[in-house]
Amino acid sequence: MRLQIVILAIAAPLLLGGCLAKAVAEVATAPVRLASSAVDVATTSQSEADETRGREIRRREEELGKLEREYAMLVEDCDQGNDQACREAIAVRREMDALIPTIPMEQED
Repeated sequence: MRLQIVILAIAAPLLLGGCLAKAVAEVATAPVRLASSAVDVATTSQSEADETRGREIRRREEELGKLEREYAMLVEDCDQGNDQACREAIAVRREMDALIPTIPMEQED
């Protein structure tokens, strides 16, 4: 019985050495890993910012297209004498005029 305890006491550090070293390394590098993940979360890469800006521009372009179609229908009704359509067309045109400057235009070569 005593021999088994002595053998176990001698073998334990050898068998558990890798586990202990790994645990110590994980504890030592934990602050660095946490800090780097916090920086990743807190900062936005240029590509992420570009993607976000592109999505916002596409959303505005879609909204402008919707307003243009609505405006065209209202102008047609206005031309046929519908006063309510004329008033609505003016309101839609104002929305379009406010939205247009927020959409970047491609430059022609």
